[in-house]
Amino acid sequence: MQNSKIRKIKKVRNKIIGDALRPRLAVFRSLKNISAQLIDDKKGITIVAASSSEIKSGENNIKVATEVGKILAKKAVEKKITTAVFDRRAYRYQGKVKALAEGARAGGLKI
Repeated sequence: MQNSKIRKIKKVRNKIIGDALRPRLAVFRSLKNISAQLIDDKKGITIVAASSSEIKSGENNIKVATEVGKILAKKAVEKKITTAVFDRRAYRYQGKVKALAEGARAGGLKI
């Protein structure tokens, strides 16, 4: 990874800490897929995860990201998690990242 990207990630992460009541919703975006996970930073475990590789669809990236957010929120609500802290990492809050957050909100997760 490039040094500038690592600095951006650390800058965002210094302000965000997830725990059991409000886990951190971390987003990873690649050229083909997008994934998100709810992380409890105190214990260092992933509580819930969802990825676009679970969705077998030929639709555009924004719709797929929205569906990933809804799937993640559904899994979180099943585990009685209703709130989360959004960690966008070094990505801008636009496009697929924004669609994932809106999908999670539509699924019942408060970000």
